[in-house]
This record gives sequence, C-alpha cells and structure tokens, in this order.
Amino acid sequence: MYYKQYGNTGMKVSAIGLGTMRYNDEDIKAGRLEKCAEIPLYAFEKGINYWDTAPFYCDDKSEIVTGIALSQVKRSDVYVTSKTNFNTLKSQKPDRDMFRRRLEMSLDRLKTDYIDFYHMWCMLNLDSWEKHMEALYSFFEEAKADGLIRNIVFSSHMQGNEIETVVDSGKFKGMLIGYNALNYRFRQSGIEKAHKNGMGVVVMNPLGGGMIPQNPEAFSYLTKGTDLTVPQAALRFVASHKEITVTLAGCTTKEHIDDAVKAVENLKEAPAAEIVKQYENEGVAFNNLCTGCAYCKGCPKDIPIPKFMDAYNQKILTGNDSSIKSRINNHWGMDGKKAADCIACRKCERECTQHLPIIDRLKEISQLIG
Repeated sequence: MYYKQYGNTGMKVSAIGLGTMRYNDEDIKAGRLEKCAEIPLYAFEKGINYWDTAPFYCDDKSEIVTGIALSQVKRSDVYVTSKTNFNTLKSQKPDRDMFRRRLEMSLDRLKTDYIDFYHMWCMLNLDSWEKHMEALYSFFEEAKADGLIRNIVFSSHMQGNEIETVVDSGKFKGMLIGYNALNYRFRQSGIEKAHKNGMGVVVMNPLGGGMIPQNPEAFSYLTKGTDLTVPQAALRFVASHKEITVTLAGCTTKEHIDDAVKAVENLKEAPAAEIVKQYENEGVAFNNLCTGCAYCKGCPKDIPIPKFMDAYNQKILTGNDSSIKSRINNHWGMDGKKAADCIACRKCERECTQHLPIIDRLKEISQLIG
C-alpha cells in the first residue's frame, strides 16, 4: 500500500481509504453484520488504514459494522471517521446535549473512545457552512478538548472557489470532497488551496457515482500506458494528485478491495496542474454530468429527478438526443412524460451539489418525449 501524510497532522494514511456505505445490502438487511465486518478487516490486511463511515449509511448500520471490525484490530493502527450535521441532530438549532448524544452514539457504535476525523457533514454552499459554523463549531471544539475527537474536518459539495473560502477560515485540519475525472476542473482550486494550507484532502465519489465504469469507452484514455481497468485507472487518476491524501473506494466485496489496492501500486504523484495538462487533450472533464448524489430527491411533484438526470447524462456522453428516451424506457422503465410535471420551484436546483440546470433539462426532456 502507498501511504501519504495527512496534511500537517503527522498522521500517515493509506492512499486508498475504505468507504463504508456499500456493505452488502442483503447481508445488512438480514442482520449478518459480522459477515459485513469482514470487508474492513480484509482492507486492513491489505494496508488500508483509513475507514470512512457516517450515520445513516447502509440502513444506519455502517457505524455498527465498522465498529465490529475496529474492535478486532489495534485501535491506533486505524484512522476512523464519522460525521454530523443538522440532519443527524434533527434540528436547525441544536444544543450541546444533542451534539454530544449524537457523537456518543457514534463512539458507542464504533466501539472506540475517540474518532480520528469528525466531519461537519455535507456543506452544500457557503450559506449552509456559515449556519453550521455558528450552531455547531463550538461543540466540535469542546469535544476535541475532551479527547472525543482528534481532528475537526468538513465534508463539502461546494465549488472550488467556495471551498477556498472555507479553507481560509483556518478552522479545519482537512476536508472530504467529491472529485473525479468528470469534475476535476470544478474543484481543482479548492484542493490546491487546502494542500497549500497544510490540510488533508480526502476524496469521495472518485468513480463519478458509477458514471465512469458505466461508460468505459468515454474514459478509456485514463488507462493509456497502464494495465489497469477503467475503474482502477479512475482511482489512480485521483490518487496520483499530490494535493489529494486519501481516495475513498466504496467496497462490497474483497475483490473490490483488491482492485482498489492495485490502482495505487507504484503510484507516482504529481501536482494537479500537471495532471490536468496531461489529460486535457486526451479526454473531457464532464463538469456538466450529474454524478448521481441524489440530493435533488424530494420533488414536491414526485418527479424522479435523479433518474431523469441520469438519462440526460447519456445525451452528454453520446451527443444523441434519442439516447435520453432509450435510457428512460429501457433502463429505468418509467414514464418519461412525468418530466412535464415540473413546476419550476427550483427546490432541486438549490439542493444540487453541482449546481446543474435541472429545470431546463427536465423541460428539454419533456419536449423530447412529447
């Protein structure tokens, strides 16, 4: 395993981290949590010492599974994370007791006395960040002073320039962001700023929500000069950034872990600017593709927006309008006319982590479907 320094913390972490939101769904539902715990334990055998979890993952069982595994290894040999925000605390104005109860629940589930990296979770924009800072940051500081958390970090879906603002606050030791071969220009300035400021940078969604492996021809340029598959090459693309500390791989099977480990064998790092220059004539950074985060769910007209945005992705990838209709009919098996029910309330656009023009796309789809 290839290891990197996590910012200025002095912690040495694996270039591949284990994302724990993809434990086997059937095992989770059947309560076979010990079996699921074999995944982090196998990851540990392969040198992966950074495990990322959170409330609600895997039907709210991820922290429990991860704790089962954590209790079977030397605690100081693994760096474990968790997260909290207004949603986990079920309040826009949480108090200290709410925060402590949520944190103590995570500690209990993880079977540990402390969490190495505790995230202010899912900051969609600067307004969200400012509200969370005002309501929660002092609780993070107190928990850190009490030894319950080691490092205060944040998770973000903001654009690069907004991330720079948060980084400049000097309040965090690291950050977790979505970054991949689809959107690297979208957030490049943010990771460069964080690295310059001595922060660790952890990347989620390195495969673009499955978009990259589902379209191997469009991303075959990533494999040039390697013996890697497209998913492996996409992981290496992210991990090779000098500015990026950990690339999270969501793993369901041991084979997934083996694939991720292979992606960073003999890894060579380079600054983001050099990597972008290397690839800008080889492929396209599809910053306008939906990455499937599904934060746009909850339409008041019950429009399945993530599915429609996935269908629109096909047009961007193929340049063919008819591919939208094909995706809706053949892949999703749904009524495309539902797109016409949009009332343009823009709730979805406010929640979109990529700030995509969802309303315009739904209108285009409805016109196409007729």
